[in-house]
Amino acid sequence: MNVTTTVNGVDVNQLAGTIDAVSADPSLARFQFRADNHWIDGGYSRTAIKGFYGTGREDTTRTEPFTLDSDEPPVLLGRNRAPNAGEYLLHALAACLTGTMIYHAAARGIAVKSLECAVQGELDLQGFLGLDGTVRPGYEQIRVAITAEGDFDDNQFAELAGLTRYSPVRDIVSNPVPVDIDVIRA
Repeated sequence: MNVTTTVNGVDVNQLAGTIDAVSADPSLARFQFRADNHWIDGGYSRTAIKGFYGTGREDTTRTEPFTLDSDEPPVLLGRNRAPNAGEYLLHALAACLTGTMIYHAAARGIAVKSLECAVQGELDLQGFLGLDGTVRPGYEQIRVAITAEGDFDDNQFAELAGLTRYSPVRDIVSNPVPVDIDVIRA
């Protein structure tokens, strides 16, 4: 009899099964996520996210796309209809760090009572505006503060803190990733 064990809201039997399946067939680990964005007005745009490829096949479980709007605050000529792209990046980093820590902690049997991740990024508009070629257009620095609560000893806490190294989004923002851009005339 297989008893379901849940740690941190994660079915650890299912997680172990996924790990075993990927260990046996590494091709199952290859994923391709996609997002399609269209401009609406000014700095306002909308992205649809639906299908993706993973575990050796195209996923069709999403019947409707997720939609995410992006805008700018008035000081950046927007109308505050949604977070801006830089804020979404901070959200993506926080969510990925949180999820990574929770899943890896569950796999190790480390129960977490609460986990909060606060992220802030600093950038200089001179880079975006093309005013200073020595200033990068993106974040110059991102700081993360993670507060974790649970019944873990010092060794488990240190192990929990180290789990952030497995975060895909942390890796993406910390290391160069090739970005190929094709601009196509309609």
